[in-house]
Amino acid sequence: MDLVICEIYPILVICDHKLFNSQIIIMKTFKLFSLLLVMTIATSSFAQTKTETIPVSGNCEMCKSNIEKAAKKAGATNADWSIDAKMLTVTYNTSSTDAAKIQQTVAAAGYDTRDVKTTDAAYKKLHACCRYAREGSKNLSCCEGKCDHKDGKCSDASACKGMDMSKGMDCCKSGTCTKKS
Repeated sequence: MDLVICEIYPILVICDHKLFNSQIIIMKTFKLFSLLLVMTIATSSFAQTKTETIPVSGNCEMCKSNIEKAAKKAGATNADWSIDAKMLTVTYNTSSTDAAKIQQTVAAAGYDTRDVKTTDAAYKKLHACCRYAREGSKNLSCCEGKCDHKDGKCSDASACKGMDMSKGMDCCKSGTCTKKS
């Protein structure tokens, strides 16, 4: 029997020659699997981020705050809604959320998005200045909840007195709900 001294990391062992060859194969296999495991973990730990722009209805700074808060609640790492463009730019980790989940959460907060429309109940919970003109709606939202509407006109313009006009709303002007352009 030939004895061979082989080094297995810092430990010296005395091995049978046949046993020595099988240990080399085992060690090479172990090193290969270890390398593959490390590469897999390293690749999966670098999750991809994605940035998307989504149209979202709204009117004011309060809308901006609510929309951005809802997007972040849905998993967006960054959210910025432009009041003028009515566009929400979101950045998110694709392993934890997606655009559909973000839109569903924004819609649940009361705002229509490109693909998901809010419920009437969620829309009605919005502050008066946040009630934007919805598709298919005859009335603009600035007067909604403040006065009765008939054919797009306020039946009692006095109900709109005292509303905050700094938000660009010109409610019940001449008995008609309008918004400044």
